[in-house]
Amino acid sequence: MKNNRHFIIDFDSTFTQVEALDILGEISLQDHPEKEKRLKKLSDLTNSGMAGDLSFRESLEQRLALLNAEEKHLELLVNRLRSKVSTSFIRNREFFNENHENIYIISNGFKEFIVPIVSEFGIKEENVFANTFRPDSQGKLNAFDTDNVLSSNNGKVEMLKGLDLQGDVYVIGDGYTDYEIKAAGLANKFYAFTENVERDNVLQKADHITPSLDEFLYLHKMNKAISYPKNRIKVLLLENVHEDAVKIMKNEGYNVTVIPGALDEEELAEEIKEISVLGIRSKTQLTKKVLENANRLIAVGAFCIGTNQIDLDECLKKGIAVFNAPFSNTRSVVELAIGEIIFLMRGLPDKIGEMHAGTWNKSATGSREVRGKKLGIVGYGNIGAQLSVVAEAIGFDVYYYDLMEKLALGNATKCKSLEELLKISDIVTLHVDGRKENHNFIGERELDLMKEGAIFLNLSRGHVVDLQALKGHLESGKIQGAGIDVFPKEPKTNEEVFESELRGLKNVILTPHIGGSTEEAQVNIGNFVPGKIIEYINTGSTTNSVNFPNLQLPILENAHRLIHIHHNKPGIIAHINNVLSEHDCNIVGQYLKTNETIGYVITDINKAYNEEVIEEMKGIEGTIRFRVLY
Repeated sequence: MKNNRHFIIDFDSTFTQVEALDILGEISLQDHPEKEKRLKKLSDLTNSGMAGDLSFRESLEQRLALLNAEEKHLELLVNRLRSKVSTSFIRNREFFNENHENIYIISNGFKEFIVPIVSEFGIKEENVFANTFRPDSQGKLNAFDTDNVLSSNNGKVEMLKGLDLQGDVYVIGDGYTDYEIKAAGLANKFYAFTENVERDNVLQKADHITPSLDEFLYLHKMNKAISYPKNRIKVLLLENVHEDAVKIMKNEGYNVTVIPGALDEEELAEEIKEISVLGIRSKTQLTKKVLENANRLIAVGAFCIGTNQIDLDECLKKGIAVFNAPFSNTRSVVELAIGEIIFLMRGLPDKIGEMHAGTWNKSATGSREVRGKKLGIVGYGNIGAQLSVVAEAIGFDVYYYDLMEKLALGNATKCKSLEELLKISDIVTLHVDGRKENHNFIGERELDLMKEGAIFLNLSRGHVVDLQALKGHLESGKIQGAGIDVFPKEPKTNEEVFESELRGLKNVILTPHIGGSTEEAQVNIGNFVPGKIIEYINTGSTTNSVNFPNLQLPILENAHRLIHIHHNKPGIIAHINNVLSEHDCNIVGQYLKTNETIGYVITDINKAYNEEVIEEMKGIEGTIRFRVLY
């Protein structure tokens, strides 16, 4: 059946990421003394012409006069433009292959550099309509064919009238001249293409804003490289996550919203309804009540180490993968711990306070070196283990206790019990996780076991220490000093007042949950967590997921990838394969991993699937979530 759909595509800033004449200016003006001034003027003229603020012919004449271009520059320009084709156009070459007969490039640019680029995508030269240069005898490109309708105002409209296309006509472009085609009644719809540039007056006129070619193909149910346009994936980032994370998510094409502080349960329950990816830090509580509204949520990024603020079990039941940054701020926490230990052993918090109050108290009483002291590390995970190495290097005798069997690093000594560690240590530092069982992990009994005059640190989780008990031991002098970075109840924003029973106590360092808050750590976290989420969305890989079975998947080529998340019960993978077999889908790769709650199956098939396959996969009893990647 003959295709009666026609696609009109602009070239500059649509088919390519750039305005070709601007690039030609960079080439032709390379050694010109007024290069920067002319390039700025060139860009301004381009924008004025595209926005409809300046007559097109006037804009074109002024730009060519500025360019100082010659025929010899065209080959260099074409080579530059080959690397500047819009990303989503490269990704969707199949669309051009299948529809090349009905794709038209209509541009106010020039055929001399357009045809070599678009012909590589199968677009016929006779379907390219653009201006042409009229070089002078020295090869200068300072004139053009003024008889060409595309060199004048309303040129695209006149060209479409001449083509007299029969059927549905769709225009994809970024400029006002592209909108004019629709305004003249010559197209069904105008799609404002914003992958490379956004012009406000053009967006206001568009029938649909199209951040990528994927979005256009999705709307028209056409063959596309990805199953779902990334601009439709809404991402919500809270609590001032690092700007690198925001940039990475936006560059990936997601629709990103940023809120500086944390949200309370009611606020988050409302905000999360249309969100596909949520990024939080330690203050936001992702509760069961919030998750009841999270019907579109597929992934959560914890931009920190801990995940006790997230209901992991409920996320698992809803098929939501959770990722954190278990290593990214390890060094930052270790350095703060070392610094606080030295401060507390020397009694510096009180000395500093006295100096600010004008008191000179030069004395060695109660001031001790750390060399040769016994450091007891409770929790020998990533942070505890690295602290062990650094502490030993500056002279500590290191002891550690962990519920799990952990290999000692360096000369560290493993204690058989928490009690043993508490009794022998001069300094006790906590680096345990935030599981519910660790509530008041250190209380009256444990503090009683510690040495007289010991130092105590908690840089792990606020609820693991009974602060009232700690206060009593600090006031009695049993505990000489403490460094506390985490609290059972913490302000949601910097504007809230911090309240704690430890405020005002002698030789106590209170810090606002900043153990991992260094610029370096935030950069590391801001790059690590988005990378894991993007990998999960793009490939299905769950490496480093906190709650999902971990699967590292190969890059998929020439196949379709189906993801099925289900309750862990017998027979489901057989059902999946039966559905595929009934629809004659050949499996080229299949990966399965389970935990006690869910099963996670990735199936790669080597032929196109239809809607029946999708609906039957979704309908398998026990299915939690099903999605198609390609």
